[in-house]
Amino acid sequence: MQTLIINIKELLQTRETSVLKVSGSEMAILPTITNAFLLLENDTIADFGPMDECPKLDADKIVDASGRIVLPTWCDSHTHIVYAGNREQEFVDRINGLTYEEIANRGGGILNSAKKLNETSEDEIYEQSKKRLEEVISKGTGAVEIKSGYGLTVEGELKMLRVIKKLAANYPVTIKSTFLGAHAFPLAYKENHAAYIDLIINEMLPKIAEEKLADYIDAFLETGYFSVTETERIMEAGKKYGLRAKIHVNQFTTINGISACVKHNALSVDHLEIVTEEDIEVLKNSETIAVALPSCSYFISIPYTPARKMLEAGLPLALASDFNPGTTPSGNMNFVVATACIKMKMTPEEAINAATINGAYAMGLSATHGSITIGKKANLIITKPLNSFYEIPYCFASNLIEQVIIDGKKFA
Repeated sequence: MQTLIINIKELLQTRETSVLKVSGSEMAILPTITNAFLLLENDTIADFGPMDECPKLDADKIVDASGRIVLPTWCDSHTHIVYAGNREQEFVDRINGLTYEEIANRGGGILNSAKKLNETSEDEIYEQSKKRLEEVISKGTGAVEIKSGYGLTVEGELKMLRVIKKLAANYPVTIKSTFLGAHAFPLAYKENHAAYIDLIINEMLPKIAEEKLADYIDAFLETGYFSVTETERIMEAGKKYGLRAKIHVNQFTTINGISACVKHNALSVDHLEIVTEEDIEVLKNSETIAVALPSCSYFISIPYTPARKMLEAGLPLALASDFNPGTTPSGNMNFVVATACIKMKMTPEEAINAATINGAYAMGLSATHGSITIGKKANLIITKPLNSFYEIPYCFASNLIEQVIIDGKKFA
């Protein structure tokens, strides 16, 4: 089926040659075409260019995008969409003055979600999670990474990963699955970390590999959670099963975790609300991309990733939502892009690059997602009529999306 989109006011992220990612000053450049056309063949981008070069053909469907902006869908490389229930009481607890650490120390946080998940059936978790997935797709996300990590038992982690696999089978968006058994230490292992890590390595990982349930492996590398040494052991174990690392690091403290992640060739290091000069030097010229999660900073009132410092050092940066029940109960990437502009002082061009092509890189999807390039997935956002694409972050609380196209078809 051919779909021809014509009279596009501005077509964003147009790249004749596919790139893996953009870095530093390159992130300020967002290639666009004004008064453009875009041709889709089934689920693939077939052609694009200015309207005066639009081919004369009898397409199956013609969409007039006069006044509208068209861009590739968001690539959200860090989410925890699969979970049971919510943690709204902790939201109120924080308003009343409790810190993230204090809530965790009294059985809240990740352990609260783990308790709920292990008490909930796989079918019910799927029903809850698919609603969240449908919501984020409707808001423009066309590729998403989903982590486990709220099971913290063999069966609980497998249950989560099976739900992720079922979502991937039943929805047209591309889903990458990450095993995050090392999200927190269960109470039973609070004084015996080595035994829980043995459980992850010797029991969870072989079963996950057997059922082909994960693409990546993750750990919460942070003071009070998993140490550098513990995380390195987990990364090494993941490599044996072909699972490259994507690591939570530097959210609250810096303990040389980024250096360890780069040493083990992690695909991404995520959070980085606290970043040192040494961290930046380690990331330079590595294959590891930094992923900022600004809506997490917004929701729990912690520092924002120092984007300007990192970009000025020449680093690439991706943006993701961190959608989870405790610290970011939203997967709205439009808000993520806006918050990056408003609070992290990223330009709209930088933020859109970070949420498209660089987000794709942080999931290993640069070859198929993240830009308007011939041969890539026909995953698109068509906005309502706008003055310019600057309105996307400017109107931070408005829904400016008219339709989302996934695999060449409108997502209802």
